[in-house]
Parts: sequence; C-alpha cells; structure tokens
Amino acid sequence: MASIYSVAQVNSYIKNMFVQDYLLSRISVRGEVSNCKYHTSGHIYFTLKDKSGALSAVMFAGQRKGLNFRLQEGQKVIVTGSVDVYERDGRYQMYAREIKKEGIGDLFEKFQKLRDELEEMGMFAPEYKQPIPRYAMTVGVVTASTGAAVRDIMNISARRNPYVQLILYPALVQGEQAKYSIVKGIRTLDSMGLDVMIVGRGGGSIEDLWAFNEEIVARAIFECSTPVISAVGHETDVTIADYVADLRAPTPSAAAELAVFDYRQFQGQMQRYRDVLTGSMNRCTEKKRYELEQRRLRLQVYHPQRQLNEKKQHLADIEERMGILMEQKLVDRRHRLALISGRLQALSPLSRLSKGFGFVTGEDGKRVESVQQTAGGQNLTIRLADGTLETKVTEVIPLEK
Repeated sequence: MASIYSVAQVNSYIKNMFVQDYLLSRISVRGEVSNCKYHTSGHIYFTLKDKSGALSAVMFAGQRKGLNFRLQEGQKVIVTGSVDVYERDGRYQMYAREIKKEGIGDLFEKFQKLRDELEEMGMFAPEYKQPIPRYAMTVGVVTASTGAAVRDIMNISARRNPYVQLILYPALVQGEQAKYSIVKGIRTLDSMGLDVMIVGRGGGSIEDLWAFNEEIVARAIFECSTPVISAVGHETDVTIADYVADLRAPTPSAAAELAVFDYRQFQGQMQRYRDVLTGSMNRCTEKKRYELEQRRLRLQVYHPQRQLNEKKQHLADIEERMGILMEQKLVDRRHRLALISGRLQALSPLSRLSKGFGFVTGEDGKRVESVQQTAGGQNLTIRLADGTLETKVTEVIPLEK
C-alpha cells in the first residue's frame, strides 16, 4: 500500500524543493501590476501579469525602503526577489525585495486613451452632471445579485431609511458579456422613472473591473436621464464610469449613504427644528404677554375712572387747602378787627362820655365845637353816658386869650 502523507507534509516538501532551486532564490520578473493593495501593516500585496499568466506577489514593509514610487494598477515593473511556497495555504508567490518601474501596462494604456477621448468629447464636463436628489424614495441598483456590494447597499439603505424602495437589476459585472448586461440594466432602470441609480460592484483587479471601463457603459451612463452614482471597487479604484457618472462614491457602501438620506437623522433634525420653533413661539408668546400686561397697566393709569378719582382727590385736596386758608384768613381778619375795634373803641365818643365828657350838638344836629357856633337863647342837646340833656344857652362867654 502506498504511503499516505498529510497536507502539511506535502506543502513542506514542495517548499523545500523551491528553497533548493537556485534560480527561484533570486529572480527578476517583468509584468503589469494588478489588484494592488496597501495593507495597514505596511505590506504591499499585488499581482504581476502579462498576456498569458499571473503571479501573486508581496513586498513586506521592511523591504519598502528602496521603493521610491507608489505602486499602482497598470504599471509595468520589474520585480526582483524570490519565489517561495506559503505553507499554510499551499500556494506559491513571489517575495519582492526590489521593484523598478518600466512603463504602463496595455490595459492601463487603453484606459488612459479612452479616458482622454471621452474627456475631449465633453462627457466628463461638470455642466452635464445631474444633481443627486436629497430625499430619494426609489433607488435603482445595477450590480451582481450576489456579493458584498448588493448586501452592503441593502443593509445601509435599510438602516438609514426603511421606507426607500430598492430595485435591483442583477447584472453581470465581470467577463466578456458584462458590459452588455450593465448597459441593459442601466437602460431598463432608467425607463422606470426612478429617483437615483447606483451602478457598481465590489473591488478587484483592473481586469475584474474592466467592464466599467468600456465605452458603451460610459455612453449608457452619460445618456441616462436618471442621476447615476458610480460605486466601482474600492476607494483607490477609478474607472471610466466614475468620470461619466453624476457622482462618484468610493465604495458601494458609500454610494448607499449618498443615495439614501438618513431618516433617523432627518427625524432628529425635525425634532430640533420643532424644539427651536416651540422655544421661539414660547418666547414670542411670553414677550407678547408681557407687552399686553404693560399695556393693561398703562390703560389702568389712563382709565377715565382713575383720572376722575385723581381729579376728585385733587379737588378734595384743594378744598381742604381752601378751608385751611379761609380759616387762616378769618383768624387774621378777626385779629385785625379786634385791633381796629380796640382803636375805634378808644376813639369812640361814647368812650369819652363814659369818662364824664359830653357831646354837644346844635338844633341842626351838628356837633358844636366852639362857642362861636352858639348864641344866646339857642337850644342845644348834650349827650352824656347815661342819657341826653336838652338845654338852652343863656349866655355865651368866650375864653379870654
């Protein structure tokens, strides 16, 4: 019975064969760079290819010191290193120690030529770009029915807005017939009057993404009346479809975020607007209430009844003041009257009569002040304090001087 070996033993045996081969320990390979990826660890993973084959390669971070340019899709390079077996996966690959740039690959040259031609035609001009609707409700998707791209779009769309309708056209995105399938998908969804359309696929090498570099796909996107978001490959992958589309998304996930507005964020924003409006209305109401109270107080101040009460009070005050002034005047006048009365009393003839004097008047009732006013036989009236005497002049004796 033949010997039976484990997978690890077989891989180890093959690895030893590679190690013992002197040619494979130091070899230079010319090829075109494809499927290039810079890992976060600093390693560079890529594929060297030509018209008839492909070779996986890796350059570890410790070997990148001599690399004075950034490795990109389509570059023609000469890679020097060793070919060895990666035992865990049972596959061989080239471990690069040095990479020199030689030129650009055939596919990349074809890409650049078509890009320049379409740009000269004006197909990339910004004036032809359609705006992406902010609140799209129907979103068309042209991509493979299986794969990470469609799942990412569905998951992100459902998370951001469950009310958005996704319409998938399951297109071929790789291979010779892919370009025709993509064009048919674009035209089919465009006829449905959707709000926006996503055209794309997941990442891959330049060959995998080549369907989106075809001229008929570019023209279908350019002629589409529905706004188109391209989402081809990863962020570093750029295709002709990206240039023609109305908006480029670095990944299918990003395309879903650009096409589908975040309903929860929208709700939050509406709530913030509602709070702002409510606060503004409350402040306005409070302000008007305050102004109304101020006007009510002013009306109270100028109310006719208040004015009338104030006038009554004013009249009462004047009346009181007039009473006080009149009383003061009366006291003053009484005092003056008393003084005048005293003076009149002192000058009154009756006062003198009470002291023994008399008041003599003639027959005409006039006061007799001199003997010259009398004559013998003339009747005189003498008024005393306690009565009146009627007398007759018997003799007039003037005072000797």
